[in-house]
Amino acid sequence: MGADSTVSLNSLPAPKRRMLVALKRRGEGSVEDLASALGVTVSAVRQQLAGLAAEGLVSHRTLRSGAGRPRHLHALTQAAEAFFPRTYAELTNELLAYAEDEDPGTVDRVFERRRRRRVHDALARMGGKPFDDRVEELTRILDEDGYLASVEALPGGSYLVTEHNCAILGVAQRYGLACSTEIEFLREALPDAEIERVAHRMTGGLVCSYAIRPKRAKRRRSRGTLTAG
Repeated sequence: MGADSTVSLNSLPAPKRRMLVALKRRGEGSVEDLASALGVTVSAVRQQLAGLAAEGLVSHRTLRSGAGRPRHLHALTQAAEAFFPRTYAELTNELLAYAEDEDPGTVDRVFERRRRRRVHDALARMGGKPFDDRVEELTRILDEDGYLASVEALPGGSYLVTEHNCAILGVAQRYGLACSTEIEFLREALPDAEIERVAHRMTGGLVCSYAIRPKRAKRRRSRGTLTAG
């Protein structure tokens, strides 16, 4: 049956919504993985997945490893993606193409203005907070923008911020500036952090992920004295 574009994710029954969100966050997962993530029985997950597969919302692939039984990894279908936020990519791309026809530099300026506005708004929300709190706040901003973002604390004071949904996927597929200005936005919003994109949907990843670590103060030796660099 597939997703009805007039139905929002929040209007779905809670068990169905939780399963779709769990799959979206994981990219793909086994029955056991999903049962653990949702805190339900394996039997309940199998029943839900069967119903979602019948609706054309979930598919699976078989993963064989060694001599043991193969694992089935489940993932959302393209139809299920319609439940997650999009920003009218077709219309946006059409309007950007018109602007590009009128003046090739317009598209660059549009993305730059969007980046500056996002940086300004983010800095206003994050100002004065400790580094850890600012990472959390930036994740909330991304989540509010439709990226279904999550943050994971890593050893050494680092973090992994993951965008499980690309709210501008259709635009990013046509305009690479959408991706380059995204990481520029993150770096300007956290100027005291080193930020590296470690997963990217445009290069085949299931998500976009960013490793974030606080910058270490550089020091240099000058005339026998250790001074801040």
